[in-house]
Amino acid sequence: MSKITECYILNGEGSKKETRHIVFDLGDSGLDYKVGDALGVFGENPESTVDLLIETAGWDKDQLVTTQNGKKRLRDALKKDVEIHRVNKKYVNSLSQKISTDGMRITVKLIERYRESVAGNGSAWMGGDTPLEAELLPSIPGDDPTGRVESITADGKAMEDYIWSRDYIDVLRDFDVSYTAEEFIELADRLKPRLYSIASSHDAHPGFVELTVAIVRYSHHGRDRGGLCTVYMADEVEINKSDVGVFMSPTKSFVLPADTSTDIIMVGPGTGIAPFRAFMEQRVHDGGTGKNWLFFGDQSEKTEFYYKDTIEDWMDEGNLYRFTTAWSRDQEEKIYVQHRLKEHGAEVWEWFERGAYFYICGDKTYMAKDVHRALIEIAMEHGGMSLDDATFFIEKTMMREEKRYLRDVY
Repeated sequence: MSKITECYILNGEGSKKETRHIVFDLGDSGLDYKVGDALGVFGENPESTVDLLIETAGWDKDQLVTTQNGKKRLRDALKKDVEIHRVNKKYVNSLSQKISTDGMRITVKLIERYRESVAGNGSAWMGGDTPLEAELLPSIPGDDPTGRVESITADGKAMEDYIWSRDYIDVLRDFDVSYTAEEFIELADRLKPRLYSIASSHDAHPGFVELTVAIVRYSHHGRDRGGLCTVYMADEVEINKSDVGVFMSPTKSFVLPADTSTDIIMVGPGTGIAPFRAFMEQRVHDGGTGKNWLFFGDQSEKTEFYYKDTIEDWMDEGNLYRFTTAWSRDQEEKIYVQHRLKEHGAEVWEWFERGAYFYICGDKTYMAKDVHRALIEIAMEHGGMSLDDATFFIEKTMMREEKRYLRDVY
């Protein structure tokens, strides 16, 4: 258990983002780490969401339930033991067993009289109204709970689209279903810790571990929400008071070269700068002769220049050989780190030929792929390689054989 000693916003005034520098006190825990490692943090569900879920479901907050952590009050279990910020597939699939078509029945009265025949023989309808119940399913799945559940559960993409922006409160409001607290605990996922790249060197900050965290906040279906752990650290944890569970998640590959005379190139836009702040602190502490080149970018220099004073000090003291920025919104044309890499392609290639290590941290969906393509293009343009040879060099030689192209992407 640790306490947060600092939690302040890094963004400048007017920023649409909320990025925080968060410091944890390791105290006498004996926990140690190296640069490149990650910190696991156990968050908790927001109190407001827990209370609203209990109210919506009609549960007793003091009811005793059993979770992976033993028997406890329902409210405590929903706060600390299960994930409630996003509905899971198991729960959505269970809806089909809960929804009955009885509620969709429409009673149709057939008012028909069959008079007794004049001849007096043959069957006759008895006088009066004859009710007949018929289940009439609407043609549009969205108008019918059963049909809607079937359309969601039968299609993988429909399932992902549905659960992406919804939590259990949304589903209970979408469908008139009832679950006992025990049923819910059985269906919900266990609350999992979140991993964050460590933004400090333990040699530079003995007894502390520091993070650079983007606080996730958004609004969906008429309610404000956020990232489970980031909002917990930003809003619920009391500085120097609340106990927060943490653990170290060591890396085996995202490490500095053992030879401190080796040059390194670091690409970390946004919160991807976190491990490279740690790398720089370690390189300064170790006093090696290797050159350090940092590529950093975000929306605007005025609002997202994280650790500006520290970076300028590294530059002034000669610890950071080169600092290349890509501010995407500070000009009409959007500029990203991959564009800056290609602009400096000739020098980047020279560094590669001298044995420099290349590191990248951040978004794997877009940024990391764009940077990867830029490296292949640099090898083609400045290394005189064919597409196949350039791809082999980047992906096989540097990444796998020599292990000097290293990634921490998420």
